[in-house]
Amino acid sequence: MKLKTCVNPNGHFKYGIHTPSFKIKNLREPDCLMPLGTFEDGTPHRNDINFPPSDVEAAQADPIYEIPNAFPFKGTTYITKSWADEKALDPTVIRLPEPAPFSFADTLDTFSKQANIPSEKIKGLIEQLPEPLLITIAATSTDPSDLMNLAHICCEFITDPKSGRPQGLVYKKTDRGRIRAVIKNHVVFETLANNPYLPDDYKNVMVLRPGVQGESEIVGDYKNNNGHAHIFEYLRRNSYIPWGHYAANMAHDSIRYSIRDLTSDDMVGLRHLYYQRTFVRLANLLDLPVPEARKTISPDNLEALRVSIIQALQHAKNTPALPFTASLWGWNFGFDFAPTRYRLHASHQQIHQQFALIPDKMTGQISGQDKTRSDDTFTPYGCGDMVQEFISSYRTETGQSFFDDYIRAIRTNTRMDGKPSKENSLIVHEDENVMVFVPKAQTSQWELQIMTLKPVGNILEADKKTRESLDQAILILMKILTSLGARMITCIEYPKRFDIRDTSQHLLYAFLPRLPESPGAFSEAQLRWINGHYPEDFAIACRTRIAR
Repeated sequence: MKLKTCVNPNGHFKYGIHTPSFKIKNLREPDCLMPLGTFEDGTPHRNDINFPPSDVEAAQADPIYEIPNAFPFKGTTYITKSWADEKALDPTVIRLPEPAPFSFADTLDTFSKQANIPSEKIKGLIEQLPEPLLITIAATSTDPSDLMNLAHICCEFITDPKSGRPQGLVYKKTDRGRIRAVIKNHVVFETLANNPYLPDDYKNVMVLRPGVQGESEIVGDYKNNNGHAHIFEYLRRNSYIPWGHYAANMAHDSIRYSIRDLTSDDMVGLRHLYYQRTFVRLANLLDLPVPEARKTISPDNLEALRVSIIQALQHAKNTPALPFTASLWGWNFGFDFAPTRYRLHASHQQIHQQFALIPDKMTGQISGQDKTRSDDTFTPYGCGDMVQEFISSYRTETGQSFFDDYIRAIRTNTRMDGKPSKENSLIVHEDENVMVFVPKAQTSQWELQIMTLKPVGNILEADKKTRESLDQAILILMKILTSLGARMITCIEYPKRFDIRDTSQHLLYAFLPRLPESPGAFSEAQLRWINGHYPEDFAIACRTRIAR
């Protein structure tokens, strides 16, 4: 088969194993021999091994597994056998430790006692620290007193005269007439506001209160019956996503900085706003009646609206062509800022998700030409389009449905190391509608995916039960990853376009944790993904977390 995919039409996975053995001509001229130090017993340690006198032979270098991604546009994964064999001895070691508690105030207090310096003399030291240290404290301190001190350094508060607690921020007008909070250090402010140990009243005043972050209109909200789940839907007009996007943010009275605190009702609400906005926009484009304004649509009415949209699209000859034909959904969970001012992940406090619609066509601008022609149009980018293009090529080459073969391969999976005594399954969670699984070729070391088991290609084709399964699976998956220690996770939806009649595409979600020692480098820029465990062992680690 010409297509570079690990899915074989016979319903199994295929991959290769490099077993390197090679000789290297030694072209070095001088030696640079010198001592490096000594061992504990005083024996000298030298660098002689680094300067071989003749050619070098690597008779049996580490075997490397090469696994093409199921979807060729996502590259290839490489697994070092020695690393993976070590993890296979006990897959439950695949996790990150909890961050250690840290208090700058306690450190100063200990130092003052040991150095016999009065504590009042070093009390104001935090104000004198350089910015890299302020960022470090803002990101890593678990002491609320540290964080409150930093808050008063980086911004100006209106405080309660009696308690001294914050009641609001001080604002000013810029030269252009824009209203902005008085923030003295934006990097420290943003890092601090993302620290879950900052007291809630500070979080509320600094970043959570509706309107505190700007003038973006709130055009939807969700509140469950007990009032514990409250989410606002913000409109982002001037968005990096063309035609704007929407953000479902946990509200100021439902503070959620941790997946541990996120409830099933919260997830239902976050996703309901995505379904509701998408269906209402499509209904408007198709001139269909929508429920009354200024009211959240009930799940039953939302399902009725979805069905009416599908019926209208099935009779497309009698309806206008959709100018927007694809959905976009994403979630950046977690935040970090390096002391060197490198933003490591995300840009927003609280748990939030973003969504938008993608246009069907746009006019292309031809370089060097003053005029455009009608045939110069092209389709704006949507990541689900790459899935559609690939499965179309797969059907042309094999005569089979890719997702049928993919699901069969997942169900019949065998371990890469060939050990029959260990578990084979890649599946982490499953119900009648969706499957959570470890992809055979992970593009993040801890990547998990969700796939619909029926040919449901987008949220419009997902009925109420399927949407409920998706919501539950997303919550389960995120709780698994964060219980393993993941603190920054990027989540992507790969949907089919609404007007595509091909019914073989399945809706797919990828969840990509960012691990501390896995920054993107030249390998990842080439879509070469380096891994240190077998996918089957990561599935074991995930199932263990569910059991716990």
